[in-house]
Amino acid sequence: MTRLLYSFLMWLAQPLLRRKLARRGAQEPGYLQGIAERFGRYDQISRAVDGNTVWLHAVSLGETRAAAQLVASLRARLPGMRLLLTHGTATGRMEGQKLLQAGDLQCWQPWDTSGATVGFIEHFRPRIGILMETEIWPNLAAACAQAGIPLVLVNARLSEKSLRWSRRLAWLARPAYRSLAAVWAQTQDDARRLAAMGAPVQGVLGNLKFDATPDAAQLSLGQSWRAQAGRPVIMFASSRDREEAALLQTLAAPELAQEVKAVQWLVVPRHPQRFEEVAALMEKRGFAVSRRSQWLGAAPPCALDKPALWLGDSLGEMALYYGLADVALLGGSFEALGGQNLIEAAACACPVVMGPHTFNFAEAAELALAAGAAQRVADLHEAVVAASALSQDAPALLAARQAADAFAQAHHGASERLATAIFRLLQQ
Repeated sequence: MTRLLYSFLMWLAQPLLRRKLARRGAQEPGYLQGIAERFGRYDQISRAVDGNTVWLHAVSLGETRAAAQLVASLRARLPGMRLLLTHGTATGRMEGQKLLQAGDLQCWQPWDTSGATVGFIEHFRPRIGILMETEIWPNLAAACAQAGIPLVLVNARLSEKSLRWSRRLAWLARPAYRSLAAVWAQTQDDARRLAAMGAPVQGVLGNLKFDATPDAAQLSLGQSWRAQAGRPVIMFASSRDREEAALLQTLAAPELAQEVKAVQWLVVPRHPQRFEEVAALMEKRGFAVSRRSQWLGAAPPCALDKPALWLGDSLGEMALYYGLADVALLGGSFEALGGQNLIEAAACACPVVMGPHTFNFAEAAELALAAGAAQRVADLHEAVVAASALSQDAPALLAARQAADAFAQAHHGASERLATAIFRLLQQ
């Protein structure tokens, strides 16, 4: 097998991509914007021919938020830099608009066919390409190498599970990793795994997500609402498919009736297209549902006499939700999905209870455990018990909040280290 076969299969899959975009667009209209960009056509976007364009690819919401401080640090080192920002998801593209300045460009990541990737490179001609975390695409990497454009992977991570998959596809993955100009890993374990695939690892510079600053106004508003709640608030943060159903089943368990009644439960699904589905699940289980989209500027209603759940059905307000919560259950960690970003909770001084599956943030999870900012449980039943107990133990909760804040502050600085490394590479 060669990359030629891969390219042919990706070309054949284009109609499937169009159908997928149409389905996603029915729920998230952002996916219907600029579809031609996915296929290497940029008629509506000006060419970047000044040789000062820095291309950064942040596929989704989390990567885009993490990239914000890196972009600021790069602007300080590269006066006149024009940012070209690409994404793969509608939420990432929406968040990315906050990073744009006059003259900057934004578009979709090209689908990984030879034609689309070459069209992207020829149109924009970036000075350098910066990929966030895991986004290695064989044809895109080959197009950059052919054009003499250095392509780097920053905030890089590779789990053991992903390493196994990469080894199975070594005929495709190894050339892509080897074509990179540099890789800077989050952790030593990530560096070891990336090097095993032939990636040119230049150093371990930490995790950019520690440098993200929560929205101060949102955090303050959430904290004021928490003070008015009348009982502790526990949030299921960035919950994933099947996890909400499991939580609702757990909350209905007779032996947990006292723990459930003493707490106000808030569920914030990871993906906005699932808001309606989760609301329907709650109602089917017999819970009244109070939705963030209906609160407007007022504090959420606090019904103490009937089972009611709060549903966080809004985008871009995680700081508000973490401010509102006393404790957070970590979404994605109670199914074999690798866990979501617990660093964001720590930055808001919100302690976390996480399940057994945290391989996406393995080192951060272990560090948070050691710092007292998180605790690990076997399943959602244990999580409900542990979170309920912590939320009602004022001294323990205060200590956990202080530990979470200290943990987040202790790991700042990755953006400055990465910006310096990228600048030095460009100087070479």
